[in-house]
Amino acid sequence: MLRTVVCRAGSGLLKHSRQTVPVLWGTRAQQRWASSLPMNTVVLFVPQQEAWVVERMGRFHRILEPGLNFLIPVLDRIKYVQSLKEIVIDVPEQSAVSLDNVTLQIDGVLYLRILDPFKASYGVEDPEYAVTQLAQTTMRSELGKLTLDKVFRERESLNSNIVHSINQASDEWGIRCLRYEIKDIHVPPRVKESMQMQVEAERKKRATVLESEGHREAAINVAEGRKQSQILASEGQKAEQINKAAGEANAVLAKAEAKAKAIRLLSEALTLQNGNAAASLSVAEQYVSAFSNLAKESNTILLPSNTGDISSMVTQAMAIYGNLSKTQAPSTADIATHESWEGNTASETETAQK
Repeated sequence: MLRTVVCRAGSGLLKHSRQTVPVLWGTRAQQRWASSLPMNTVVLFVPQQEAWVVERMGRFHRILEPGLNFLIPVLDRIKYVQSLKEIVIDVPEQSAVSLDNVTLQIDGVLYLRILDPFKASYGVEDPEYAVTQLAQTTMRSELGKLTLDKVFRERESLNSNIVHSINQASDEWGIRCLRYEIKDIHVPPRVKESMQMQVEAERKKRATVLESEGHREAAINVAEGRKQSQILASEGQKAEQINKAAGEANAVLAKAEAKAKAIRLLSEALTLQNGNAAASLSVAEQYVSAFSNLAKESNTILLPSNTGDISSMVTQAMAIYGNLSKTQAPSTADIATHESWEGNTASETETAQK
Protein backbone atom coordinates (compact mmCIF):
# COMPACT_ATOMS: atom_id res chain seq x y z
CA MET A 1 0.00 0.00 0.00
CA LEU A 2 2.80 2.37 0.88
CA ARG A 3 4.60 1.55 -2.35
CA THR A 4 1.48 2.36 -4.34
CA VAL A 5 1.14 5.74 -2.66
CA VAL A 6 4.80 6.51 -3.23
CA CYS A 7 4.60 5.50 -6.87
CA ARG A 8 1.53 7.58 -7.41
CA ALA A 9 3.07 10.51 -5.61
CA GLY A 10 6.29 10.14 -7.60
CA SER A 11 4.43 9.97 -10.88
CA GLY A 12 2.42 13.08 -9.91
CA LEU A 13 5.61 14.91 -8.88
CA LEU A 14 7.28 14.06 -12.15
CA LYS A 15 4.26 15.20 -14.07
CA HIS A 16 4.10 18.41 -12.08
CA SER A 17 7.81 19.10 -12.61
CA ARG A 18 7.45 18.71 -16.34
CA GLN A 19 4.47 21.02 -16.45
CA THR A 20 5.98 23.62 -14.17
CA VAL A 21 7.24 25.68 -17.10
CA PRO A 22 4.55 26.53 -19.67
CA VAL A 23 5.03 25.02 -23.11
CA LEU A 24 4.14 28.33 -24.77
CA TRP A 25 7.36 30.04 -23.77
CA GLY A 26 8.85 32.09 -26.57
CA THR A 27 12.50 31.01 -26.61
CA ARG A 28 14.10 27.71 -27.47
CA ALA A 29 16.22 27.81 -24.34
CA GLN A 30 13.16 27.90 -22.07
CA GLN A 31 11.56 25.00 -23.96
CA ARG A 32 14.80 23.06 -23.58
CA TRP A 33 14.86 23.79 -19.87
CA ALA A 34 11.21 22.78 -19.49
CA SER A 35 11.80 19.39 -21.08
CA SER A 36 15.17 18.67 -19.42
CA LEU A 37 14.61 19.31 -15.72
CA PRO A 38 16.56 16.62 -13.86
CA MET A 39 14.73 14.11 -11.67
CA ASN A 40 15.33 13.60 -7.98
CA THR A 41 17.49 10.50 -7.83
CA VAL A 42 18.68 11.14 -4.24
CA VAL A 43 22.29 11.41 -5.42
CA LEU A 44 22.80 14.21 -7.95
CA PHE A 45 25.84 15.57 -9.75
CA VAL A 46 25.50 19.26 -10.66
CA PRO A 47 27.62 20.43 -13.64
CA GLN A 48 29.96 23.40 -13.41
CA GLN A 49 28.48 26.84 -14.15
CA GLU A 50 24.95 25.68 -13.40
CA ALA A 51 22.65 26.38 -10.47
CA TRP A 52 19.80 24.00 -9.59
CA VAL A 53 16.98 25.53 -7.57
CA VAL A 54 15.44 22.98 -5.18
CA GLU A 55 11.98 23.25 -3.62
CA ARG A 56 10.88 21.23 -0.59
CA MET A 57 7.14 20.60 -0.46
CA GLY A 58 6.53 23.45 -2.93
CA ARG A 59 8.70 25.99 -1.11
CA PHE A 60 12.19 27.20 -1.94
CA HIS A 61 14.74 25.14 -0.04
CA ARG A 62 18.25 25.75 -1.42
CA ILE A 63 20.43 26.05 -4.53
CA LEU A 64 22.62 23.09 -5.38
CA GLU A 65 26.27 23.90 -5.92
CA PRO A 66 28.34 22.19 -8.65
CA GLY A 67 29.46 18.74 -7.63
CA LEU A 68 27.92 16.01 -5.46
CA ASN A 69 24.57 16.75 -3.80
CA PHE A 70 21.94 14.70 -1.91
CA LEU A 71 18.16 15.22 -1.93
CA ILE A 72 15.27 13.62 -0.08
CA PRO A 73 12.98 11.75 -2.41
CA VAL A 74 9.36 12.88 -2.74
CA LEU A 75 9.90 15.95 -0.54
CA ASP A 76 12.58 17.67 -2.64
CA ARG A 77 12.32 18.46 -6.31
CA ILE A 78 14.37 20.48 -8.81
CA LYS A 79 12.22 23.40 -9.89
CA TYR A 80 14.62 25.53 -12.01
CA VAL A 81 17.98 25.04 -13.69
CA GLN A 82 19.85 28.30 -14.30
CA SER A 83 23.00 28.61 -16.42
CA LEU A 84 25.65 30.89 -14.98
CA LYS A 85 27.48 31.25 -18.30
CA GLU A 86 27.31 34.37 -20.45
CA ILE A 87 24.17 34.20 -22.56
CA VAL A 88 23.85 35.72 -26.04
CA ILE A 89 20.39 36.83 -27.11
CA ASP A 90 19.45 38.16 -30.54
CA VAL A 91 17.20 41.20 -30.23
CA PRO A 92 14.68 41.04 -33.11
CA GLU A 93 14.54 43.82 -35.69
CA GLN A 94 12.15 46.60 -34.78
CA SER A 95 11.23 50.06 -35.99
CA ALA A 96 12.16 53.22 -34.12
CA VAL A 97 11.70 56.92 -34.81
CA SER A 98 14.65 59.27 -34.36
CA LEU A 99 14.53 62.81 -33.05
CA ASP A 100 14.28 64.23 -36.59
CA ASN A 101 11.31 61.93 -37.41
CA VAL A 102 13.18 59.32 -39.47
CA THR A 103 11.93 55.74 -39.19
CA LEU A 104 14.74 53.24 -38.65
CA GLN A 105 14.82 49.46 -38.68
CA ILE A 106 17.34 48.34 -36.10
CA ASP A 107 18.36 45.09 -34.43
CA GLY A 108 21.04 44.08 -31.98
CA VAL A 109 22.75 41.47 -29.82
CA LEU A 110 22.47 41.33 -26.04
CA TYR A 111 25.05 39.71 -23.75
CA LEU A 112 23.92 38.96 -20.21
CA ARG A 113 24.70 36.74 -17.24
CA ILE A 114 22.66 35.46 -14.30
CA LEU A 115 24.19 36.61 -11.04
CA ASP A 116 21.45 35.54 -8.59
CA PRO A 117 19.68 32.25 -9.52
CA PHE A 118 17.03 32.83 -6.84
CA LYS A 119 15.94 36.21 -8.26
CA ALA A 120 16.16 34.90 -11.82
CA SER A 121 13.85 32.00 -10.87
CA TYR A 122 11.28 33.76 -8.68
CA GLY A 123 11.67 37.43 -9.65
CA VAL A 124 10.41 37.12 -13.24
CA GLU A 125 8.51 34.50 -15.18
CA ASP A 126 10.74 34.42 -18.27
CA PRO A 127 14.11 36.18 -17.75
CA GLU A 128 15.27 36.10 -21.35
CA TYR A 129 11.97 37.29 -22.75
CA ALA A 130 11.79 40.06 -20.16
CA VAL A 131 15.31 41.26 -20.90
CA THR A 132 14.66 41.14 -24.65
CA GLN A 133 11.52 43.24 -24.36
CA LEU A 134 13.31 45.65 -22.05
CA ALA A 135 16.17 45.98 -24.55
CA GLN A 136 13.75 46.75 -27.38
CA THR A 137 11.84 49.39 -25.46
CA THR A 138 15.04 50.95 -24.15
CA MET A 139 16.52 51.03 -27.63
CA ARG A 140 13.43 52.79 -29.00
CA SER A 141 13.57 55.28 -26.15
CA GLU A 142 17.27 56.05 -26.64
CA LEU A 143 16.91 56.39 -30.41
CA GLY A 144 14.13 58.90 -29.91
CA LYS A 145 16.62 61.19 -28.17
CA LEU A 146 19.09 61.31 -31.08
CA THR A 147 19.00 62.59 -34.62
CA LEU A 148 19.84 60.37 -37.55
CA ASP A 149 23.39 61.71 -37.89
CA LYS A 150 24.13 61.20 -34.19
CA VAL A 151 22.80 57.63 -34.34
CA PHE A 152 25.64 56.72 -36.71
CA ARG A 153 28.28 58.83 -34.96
CA GLU A 154 27.42 57.97 -31.35
CA ARG A 155 26.82 54.26 -31.61
CA GLU A 156 29.14 53.51 -28.71
CA SER A 157 27.39 55.94 -26.38
CA LEU A 158 24.01 54.57 -27.53
CA ASN A 159 25.08 51.03 -26.62
CA SER A 160 26.35 52.11 -23.21
CA ASN A 161 23.12 54.01 -22.48
CA ILE A 162 21.04 50.96 -23.37
CA VAL A 163 23.15 48.72 -21.11
CA HIS A 164 22.84 51.19 -18.23
CA SER A 165 19.05 51.39 -18.60
CA ILE A 166 18.68 47.59 -18.79
CA ASN A 167 20.83 47.05 -15.68
CA GLN A 168 18.74 49.50 -13.67
CA ALA A 169 15.57 47.49 -14.42
CA SER A 170 17.03 43.97 -14.37
CA ASP A 171 18.75 44.29 -11.00
CA GLU A 172 15.63 42.91 -9.31
CA TRP A 173 15.75 39.88 -11.62
CA GLY A 174 19.28 38.84 -10.68
CA ILE A 175 20.48 39.44 -14.24
CA ARG A 176 23.43 41.57 -15.29
CA CYS A 177 23.61 42.98 -18.83
CA LEU A 178 27.25 42.97 -19.93
CA ARG A 179 27.10 44.42 -23.43
CA TYR A 180 24.67 45.49 -26.10
CA GLU A 181 25.73 45.80 -29.71
CA ILE A 182 23.71 47.22 -32.57
CA LYS A 183 24.06 44.93 -35.57
CA ASP A 184 22.29 46.68 -38.46
CA ILE A 185 20.58 50.01 -38.97
CA HIS A 186 18.31 50.23 -42.01
CA VAL A 187 17.02 53.59 -43.24
CA PRO A 188 14.29 54.24 -45.83
CA PRO A 189 15.45 54.32 -49.46
CA ARG A 190 14.70 58.02 -49.91
CA VAL A 191 16.59 58.94 -46.77
CA LYS A 192 19.47 56.79 -47.96
CA GLU A 193 19.54 58.63 -51.30
CA SER A 194 19.47 62.00 -49.55
CA MET A 195 22.34 60.89 -47.30
CA GLN A 196 24.38 59.87 -50.33
CA MET A 197 23.68 63.23 -51.98
CA GLN A 198 24.70 64.99 -48.77
CA VAL A 199 27.94 63.02 -48.65
CA GLU A 200 28.71 63.87 -52.29
CA ALA A 201 27.95 67.55 -51.69
CA GLU A 202 30.20 67.54 -48.63
CA ARG A 203 33.02 65.96 -50.61
CA LYS A 204 32.60 68.49 -53.43
CA LYS A 205 32.63 71.29 -50.87
CA ARG A 206 35.80 69.95 -49.31
CA ALA A 207 37.41 69.60 -52.75
CA THR A 208 36.47 73.19 -53.66
CA VAL A 209 37.79 74.52 -50.36
CA LEU A 210 41.05 72.61 -50.76
CA GLU A 211 41.43 73.86 -54.32
CA SER A 212 40.82 77.48 -53.29
CA GLU A 213 43.30 77.11 -50.44
CA GLY A 214 45.81 75.72 -52.92
CA HIS A 215 45.34 78.73 -55.24
CA ARG A 216 45.67 81.08 -52.28
CA GLU A 217 48.87 79.42 -51.09
CA ALA A 218 50.26 79.51 -54.62
CA ALA A 219 49.47 83.24 -54.97
CA ILE A 220 51.03 83.95 -51.57
CA ASN A 221 54.14 81.99 -52.51
CA VAL A 222 54.46 83.84 -55.83
CA ALA A 223 54.04 87.22 -54.09
CA GLU A 224 56.57 86.27 -51.45
CA GLY A 225 58.99 85.16 -54.16
CA ARG A 226 58.62 88.44 -56.02
CA LYS A 227 59.06 90.40 -52.81
CA GLN A 228 62.21 88.51 -51.91
CA SER A 229 63.58 88.89 -55.44
CA GLN A 230 62.97 92.67 -55.39
CA ILE A 231 64.57 92.96 -51.96
CA LEU A 232 67.59 90.97 -53.10
CA ALA A 233 67.83 93.00 -56.33
CA SER A 234 67.69 96.30 -54.42
CA GLU A 235 70.29 95.05 -51.97
CA GLY A 236 72.47 94.00 -54.91
CA GLN A 237 72.13 97.43 -56.54
CA LYS A 238 72.90 99.10 -53.24
CA ALA A 239 76.00 97.00 -52.75
CA GLU A 240 77.02 97.66 -56.36
CA GLN A 241 76.64 101.43 -55.97
CA ILE A 242 78.53 101.35 -52.67
CA ASN A 243 81.34 99.35 -54.25
CA LYS A 244 81.36 101.58 -57.31
CA ALA A 245 81.52 104.75 -55.19
CA ALA A 246 84.24 103.23 -53.04
CA GLY A 247 86.17 102.26 -56.17
CA GLU A 248 85.82 105.73 -57.69
CA ALA A 249 86.91 107.33 -54.42
CA ASN A 250 89.90 105.04 -54.22
CA ALA A 251 90.71 105.80 -57.86
CA VAL A 252 90.54 109.56 -57.26
CA LEU A 253 92.75 109.22 -54.19
CA ALA A 254 95.21 107.03 -56.05
CA LYS A 255 95.26 109.44 -59.00
CA ALA A 256 95.79 112.43 -56.73
CA GLU A 257 98.56 110.65 -54.84
CA ALA A 258 100.23 109.65 -58.12
CA LYS A 259 100.00 113.21 -59.46
CA ALA A 260 101.34 114.64 -56.20
CA LYS A 261 104.22 112.18 -56.31
CA ALA A 262 104.94 113.09 -59.96
CA ILE A 263 104.95 116.80 -59.15
CA ARG A 264 107.18 116.16 -56.14
CA LEU A 265 109.64 114.23 -58.32
CA LEU A 266 109.49 116.98 -60.94
CA SER A 267 110.20 119.69 -58.40
CA GLU A 268 113.16 117.68 -57.12
CA ALA A 269 114.43 117.28 -60.67
CA LEU A 270 114.17 121.02 -61.30
CA THR A 271 116.45 121.70 -58.36
CA LEU A 272 119.24 119.72 -60.01
CA GLN A 273 121.86 121.20 -62.38
CA ASN A 274 120.47 122.12 -65.83
CA GLY A 275 116.99 121.22 -64.62
CA ASN A 276 115.48 124.43 -65.92
CA ALA A 277 116.97 123.84 -69.35
CA ALA A 278 115.52 120.36 -69.47
CA ALA A 279 112.11 121.64 -68.41
CA SER A 280 112.27 124.41 -71.05
CA LEU A 281 113.05 121.80 -73.68
CA SER A 282 110.13 119.59 -72.58
CA VAL A 283 107.67 122.50 -72.59
CA ALA A 284 108.88 123.65 -76.00
CA GLU A 285 108.42 120.12 -77.40
CA GLN A 286 104.85 119.93 -76.03
CA TYR A 287 104.07 123.38 -77.41
CA VAL A 288 105.36 122.51 -80.86
CA SER A 289 103.51 119.17 -80.77
CA ALA A 290 100.24 120.89 -79.86
CA PHE A 291 100.52 123.35 -82.71
CA SER A 292 101.41 120.61 -85.13
CA ASN A 293 97.98 118.99 -84.56
CA LEU A 294 96.06 122.15 -85.36
CA ALA A 295 93.79 122.22 -88.45
CA LYS A 296 93.97 118.45 -88.92
CA GLU A 297 90.35 117.69 -87.94
CA SER A 298 88.64 121.04 -88.59
CA ASN A 299 89.15 124.19 -90.68
CA THR A 300 88.29 126.54 -87.77
CA ILE A 301 91.39 127.56 -85.78
CA LEU A 302 91.63 129.87 -82.77
CA LEU A 303 95.19 130.97 -81.98
CA PRO A 304 96.55 133.02 -79.10
CA SER A 305 97.74 136.54 -79.73
CA ASN A 306 101.43 135.69 -79.20
CA THR A 307 101.56 132.47 -81.19
CA GLY A 308 104.97 133.12 -82.62
CA ASP A 309 106.51 134.07 -79.30
CA ILE A 310 107.60 130.65 -78.16
CA SER A 311 110.12 132.02 -75.69
CA SER A 312 107.43 133.85 -73.71
CA MET A 313 105.36 130.64 -73.45
CA VAL A 314 108.36 128.69 -72.27
CA THR A 315 109.27 131.49 -69.82
CA GLN A 316 105.74 131.38 -68.33
CA ALA A 317 105.88 127.59 -67.90
CA MET A 318 109.35 127.76 -66.39
CA ALA A 319 108.15 130.41 -63.96
CA ILE A 320 105.48 128.03 -62.69
CA TYR A 321 107.95 125.19 -62.36
CA GLY A 322 110.39 127.54 -60.69
CA ASN A 323 107.91 128.42 -58.02
CA LEU A 324 107.21 124.73 -57.45
CA SER A 325 110.89 123.94 -57.14
CA LYS A 326 111.37 126.33 -54.23
CA THR A 327 109.68 123.89 -51.82
CA GLN A 328 110.47 120.26 -51.20
CA ALA A 329 106.82 119.15 -51.20
CA PRO A 330 104.30 120.99 -53.42
CA SER A 331 101.24 122.45 -51.72
CA THR A 332 97.67 122.01 -52.78
CA ALA A 333 97.58 125.52 -54.27
CA ASP A 334 100.63 124.78 -56.41
CA ILE A 335 99.08 121.56 -57.65
CA ALA A 336 95.86 123.43 -58.44
CA THR A 337 97.80 126.14 -60.32
CA HIS A 338 99.65 123.48 -62.30
CA GLU A 339 96.40 121.69 -63.14
CA SER A 340 94.70 124.97 -64.16
CA TRP A 341 97.64 125.79 -66.47
CA GLU A 342 97.49 122.36 -68.04
CA GLY A 343 93.71 122.67 -68.34
CA ASN A 344 94.01 126.06 -70.08
CA THR A 345 96.58 124.68 -72.46
CA ALA A 346 94.38 121.66 -73.23
CA SER A 347 91.25 123.81 -73.72
CA GLU A 348 93.10 126.17 -76.03
CA THR A 349 94.36 123.16 -77.98
CA GLU A 350 90.84 121.69 -78.26
CA THR A 351 89.41 125.05 -79.27
CA ALA A 352 92.07 125.42 -81.91
CA GLN A 353 91.32 121.94 -83.25
CA LYS A 354 87.60 122.76 -83.50
